[in-house]
Amino acid sequence: MTNSSSPKTFILDTNVILHDSACINHFQEHDVVIPITVLEELDQFKKGNQTVNYHAREFVRTLDNLSAGKLLNGGVQIGPDKGRVSIKLEQQTHEDLRQHFPSASKPDHQILNIGYSLAKENPSRRYILVTKDVNLRMKAKSVGLMAEDYTTDHVKNIGGLYSGCRLMEEVDSHLIDALHGAPEGVGINLLETSEELLANEYLILRNGRKSVLATHKQEDKRLEKIQRATVYGITPRNAEQSFAVHALCNPEVPLVTVSGKAGTGKTLLALAAALEQRFQYRQIMLARPIVPLSNKDIGYLPGDINSKIGPYMQPLYDNLAVIRGQFSDQSEMGQVLERLQEEKRLIIEPLAYIRGRSLVHMYMIVDEAQNLTPHEVKTIITRAGEGTKVVLTGDIHQIDHPYLDTQSNGLSHLIEKMQGQPLYAHVNLEKGERSELAMLASELL
Repeated sequence: MTNSSSPKTFILDTNVILHDSACINHFQEHDVVIPITVLEELDQFKKGNQTVNYHAREFVRTLDNLSAGKLLNGGVQIGPDKGRVSIKLEQQTHEDLRQHFPSASKPDHQILNIGYSLAKENPSRRYILVTKDVNLRMKAKSVGLMAEDYTTDHVKNIGGLYSGCRLMEEVDSHLIDALHGAPEGVGINLLETSEELLANEYLILRNGRKSVLATHKQEDKRLEKIQRATVYGITPRNAEQSFAVHALCNPEVPLVTVSGKAGTGKTLLALAAALEQRFQYRQIMLARPIVPLSNKDIGYLPGDINSKIGPYMQPLYDNLAVIRGQFSDQSEMGQVLERLQEEKRLIIEPLAYIRGRSLVHMYMIVDEAQNLTPHEVKTIITRAGEGTKVVLTGDIHQIDHPYLDTQSNGLSHLIEKMQGQPLYAHVNLEKGERSELAMLASELL
């Protein structure tokens, strides 16, 4: 939130709580006001199995544990060295707002009215409306009420987000030769650099015409050469794709993220790598969020559940068709795909269906992970049981969720928090390989 040290009171919108049920713990020594309208809106979200339903229930329980009947009378201390939280009842629309916002029954306007009225009643204190709704922030600022986005889980520097690989020029040619001739790798001490390398970071080492692809094995303090490997008929077309295939097939790394714009091969490579390793896992699961993250959109489509989720899952089926197209119908590899689906060892389903499950010995691919919140990503990864590999793919610049952006989405959050961990690898794919037309459109349109 804002960095000024003067006393402040934050008025929370409903969408902030549905994004993070623990939000009231993140305002340090400042006070928090919950408009009664927000509690009424939360009541509509209490039932259900979606993440927003969980946050609604969890927040209400937190308030109930804190309250002791004092929330309407000056509030109650949130915790040691924390401010106070209180509930503010609905009140008459302030005369300054009546002309501009005649629809007093609209929840957004009720929340705005409470914040504006408090600011007018106590001009010596700073009142700030916190909402993920851009329009409501604009309305608040238009009447002189300070407004901010909820930024606690934002990535601080999206321009410097970890890419997972780096190019190093003018490397000692002897090191390149040594890597080419040493399958077990070479000691990291042979790489003369002042830059700190992270665990499982990928390197393009170059000296003139000599080059080699390598990865940093932090625990062994060595560099290991990366070989270009074909996975289930799919061959990497550039260095980054080779890095991605290595990470996707590395049994020592159970968590992998692959980011990149449309057409870079994120989902295709993940699926091909999973099929290549099908004997090592009990099941391969492909999942993606249904946006918006709510089952109400499914209900408007006719047919059974498969007919309803089909349009959302079609991109995954398209990638499967590309892989199947590498083989004839009579070939063994082509028939394997059919058997895997018939035996339900290869399944495609909405992400919401994994809630409450324990995923053991599975290769799980989560597509379009940029449309997940940080809490949803955490929920997915904590589902992973023994012998499970979790792969998340997505484009952090192509977000369909109304309250997420490049800084607040779960994929960016995961990349920033997990970089350097021995159990994690990340690769950002930059070069589009779908077609020249797709690459041109991605860059210019």
